[in-house]
Amino acid sequence: MQENIFNIQSEKQFTKIAIETFKHQFKNNKVYRSFCDLINVHPSDINNVEEIPFLPIQFFKNKTVVSTLEEVQEVFTSSGTTGSVTSKHFVTDIDIYKKSYLKGFAHFYGDIEEYVVLALLPNYLERKGSSLVFMVNDLIRRSKNKESGFFLDDLEELARKLVELDKKGQKTLLVGVSFALLDLIEMQQFQLNNTIIMETGGMKGRRKELVREELHDVLQNGFGVTEIHSEYGMTELLSQGYSKGNGVFETPPWMKILTRDTEDALTINVVGKNGGINVIDLANYNSCSFIATQDLGKVYKNGSFEIIGRFDNSDIRGCNLMVL
Repeated sequence: MQENIFNIQSEKQFTKIAIETFKHQFKNNKVYRSFCDLINVHPSDINNVEEIPFLPIQFFKNKTVVSTLEEVQEVFTSSGTTGSVTSKHFVTDIDIYKKSYLKGFAHFYGDIEEYVVLALLPNYLERKGSSLVFMVNDLIRRSKNKESGFFLDDLEELARKLVELDKKGQKTLLVGVSFALLDLIEMQQFQLNNTIIMETGGMKGRRKELVREELHDVLQNGFGVTEIHSEYGMTELLSQGYSKGNGVFETPPWMKILTRDTEDALTINVVGKNGGINVIDLANYNSCSFIATQDLGKVYKNGSFEIIGRFDNSDIRGCNLMVL
């Protein structure tokens, strides 16, 4: 099944594998099965992906969401404020995660060996269990370039290296959390021609939150680039969406985004209507591939999507059954 997931080439193929995955998880995932039973949905009811139930993401905070009896190889945890309950994603086959992010990166950006990969992820490095650090660390290793690496606090060395690599015409990817990227351009302004700047999300309590357009304008000016790229991923997923600018994300062929009605969590919206983001991540075969997130967004006709905010206080109406 896992091999088929990464070879999807049509909507029909995606639907077939998604329904097979749902049947597998309905049968083997106790948490997901309980949720489906509670809302009275059975595999015999499912004819298309819009009819598949999406598990509220909060279940990852207090349940073990797995669809296999295999031994857990890695536990990825979400970042959280002090004292808050964090999500845990129990990964039983780490090779599926590796295959997902490597094929996903190649799909959008090409051969990793063409890049120097620089990472500015201080808050992620300061804790254990980050799936993002796991991925970026592996990308750094697979770039096979001695210049690739993580930077924690040494912004001066990072700035020097960015300028040097860019002048040489070296394709470079700088992956950074928003507040750290802002720290870097406040220290030094750049004019980069061969560097991709990829932000991975918010301020993590370090700075005032900015709307995406404002953040990207500041970063574009500071780095001297025309676009800011973004990564859309989370602890509970094994796949990522990528934006090459304007905050519009695309997904690899084994991942799909839908939106749900904000008043009725079990109703899927028509394309183009704002709503809660539901993710189908077929790489999550051994946990749950159908997740109702706390993000708000919009999906376009070509399958691309935009994030426009989050539910206030994570209060997802109609989705809190069983969670508390």
